[in-house]
Amino acid sequence: MSTERIVLAYSGGLDTSVGIGWIAEETGAEVVAVAVDLGQGGEDLETIRRRALDCGAVEAVVADARDEFADQYCLPALQANALYMDRYPLVSALSRPVIVKHLAEAAKYHGATTVAHGCTGKGNDQVRFEVGLGALVPDLKVIAPVRDFAWTREKAIAYAEERNLPIDVTKKSPFSVDQNVWGRAVETGFLEDLWNAPTKDVYSYTEDPTVNWQAPDELVITFDRGVPVAIDGETVTVLEAIQQLNRRAGAHGIGRLDMVEDRLVGIKSREVYEAPGAIALITAHQELENVTLERDLARFKRQVEQRWGELVYDGLWFSPLKEALDGFVAKTQAHVSGEIRMVLHGGTATVNGRRSERSLYDFNLATYDEGDTFDQSLAKGFVQLWGLPSKIAAKRDQKS
Repeated sequence: MSTERIVLAYSGGLDTSVGIGWIAEETGAEVVAVAVDLGQGGEDLETIRRRALDCGAVEAVVADARDEFADQYCLPALQANALYMDRYPLVSALSRPVIVKHLAEAAKYHGATTVAHGCTGKGNDQVRFEVGLGALVPDLKVIAPVRDFAWTREKAIAYAEERNLPIDVTKKSPFSVDQNVWGRAVETGFLEDLWNAPTKDVYSYTEDPTVNWQAPDELVITFDRGVPVAIDGETVTVLEAIQQLNRRAGAHGIGRLDMVEDRLVGIKSREVYEAPGAIALITAHQELENVTLERDLARFKRQVEQRWGELVYDGLWFSPLKEALDGFVAKTQAHVSGEIRMVLHGGTATVNGRRSERSLYDFNLATYDEGDTFDQSLAKGFVQLWGLPSKIAAKRDQKS
């Protein structure tokens, strides 16, 4: 009779490294560790794989999903101009469905009946993992030791020391950090007091824009149907576009966010984000849409963007509504092609030039100088008819 297997979402850190042996001891199952590289930096995949095996995993699956993440998750978010609460570019929320997909594939391949993750009961990620897994592999069971068995950091350290696990348990950041190529999320520690300002050590992807006196960086981003395909005339993949703008926009302190966020579980949480590439790209993409999208389509798309962002934040990446809205957003990108020139400086990405062969801007209609082709004689009747319902209502109200 074969031993049951459990697939564990593995980060390489203390909690999930300790979780390998603890889950095996508690359940009698073999643990398959799955680590996914989303451009978070740090240790290489082979180091992470070896640590998982040294901690007792029977298999360690490591996947370089950087291009997959950029093309299939970050790009749709860019095309949807997705900003939760009008600010947050879904840094962590976008990464979870990619990990879920790899967990589901590993579970099928290794014949696992259960998936484990290291999320707490206070956060959004438990929902994103478990709802996503339910959509892809409905029959899988899920365990979450930190949430379900009150697994604390102190217990994890003691467990690692007792068993001489190859984990450095002496260094503890005052913050909880989650990062990938789309951005970086920082919480807990002294940030939980809303009056405390972030200190320099909170940030990693960005320089302080108040003390960074670099010369402004002007660049041109080329889009083809909503996809960034070149920067300053040099062809780039979506991943390369994000990486380059992380460097260039990050050098000017662009993409810093300090916000109180409404979590799905019903509480408010103070979060500090860095997303220089994401914010620069969304700023450019929004401006190109201003040039190329018809007014009513643009107005309705803004409503869709808000709902799309809420669905992704709430862990419903694989939901029917999210899939349907994907189709709408994709349709809107048919004419979003052209170039945006922007200046990066002082914490802001400022657009100062736009051009597109698909532009709806007509110079001869817009100009007040020679060459004006707008027939102003048509405007008087238009204004009268446009305001007629309000005028009729006003007369009624005056009588009463």
